Amino acid sequence: MDMTHYMSLLTSNQPWNLLIFMAIPVICAETLTISEFFIIFNRLETGRLRTFNKAVGIFAGLYFTGIFIYLFIAAVIPITTTGQWHTWVDVVAVGFYLLGVIFLLPIALTELGILFKGKTKEEKMKIHFILISGFLVTAHIAMIFGMVNPEIINSMSTMPIM
Repeated sequence: MDMTHYMSLLTSNQPWNLLIFMAIPVICAETLTISEFFIIFNRLETGRLRTFNKAVGIFAGLYFTGIFIYLFIAAVIPITTTGQWHTWVDVVAVGFYLLGVIFLLPIALTELGILFKGKTKEEKMKIHFILISGFLVTAHIAMIFGMVNPEIINSMSTMPIM
């Protein structure tokens, strides 16, 4: 069975790649989401949970930015220049995974006080929630397409019409 580069990355060098490229970012995103629900529901502007959420947001954003830079240089550029993509499904899986940086990095930059300086705390909470939701959507699209066998896509064009 042929697999996407996304799935190949996660299955090689077990369990390290799975932990580094999937478990840590997704666990951080889910932790942010759960803590975000409590923060929004209780309108928390300070406290231990808010501090924890802020720390996880900074870590997740900076960590995933490092992953993005590493994979873009070590995988995307070489795969693209050598024409080794395994159909459009592979491009979607890897592309959506890497798109996560446009959601996680702004969370870190917001928590560090670099972005959205003029926004109220309530507006920042809303932006934060939208960003973490965007990351979860892109990560799940990447996972779904990453699990597709690219051979199926290649063989679908030769299937007879039913």
